[in-house]
Amino acid sequence: MENLRNIRLSKQIQKDLSDIIDKIVRDNYRGKMVSVTEVRLSSDYSYAKIFLSVFPTDNAQTIVDEIELINKQIRFDLGNRMRNQMRKIPELRFQLDVSLDELEKIDKLLKNDGIIE
Repeated sequence: MENLRNIRLSKQIQKDLSDIIDKIVRDNYRGKMVSVTEVRLSSDYSYAKIFLSVFPTDNAQTIVDEIELINKQIRFDLGNRMRNQMRKIPELRFQLDVSLDELEKIDKLLKNDGIIE
């Protein structure tokens, strides 16, 4: 079970990363929308797994890979924003969030089989 501090820091990291990544996307990827859907912090706050959702989904993995390439700059910007809340900024690992795509596939399958009308 996550403790309250872990949850609070995860939400703050999610908010700050959303702002940072939004600026990067506006400058480099016209017509794309990238959102931070979830942040999972390790128990010692040294690692953070960041889940990104990309719309439209074509070339989504490429965009996540390019964001991973500028990981150090994003971590530096995050550190500037959170320097009063955390002693050490966690290492960031970006991953494509496919949970919404999977949910959409399941929903489509259920509707096509006539189970849900």
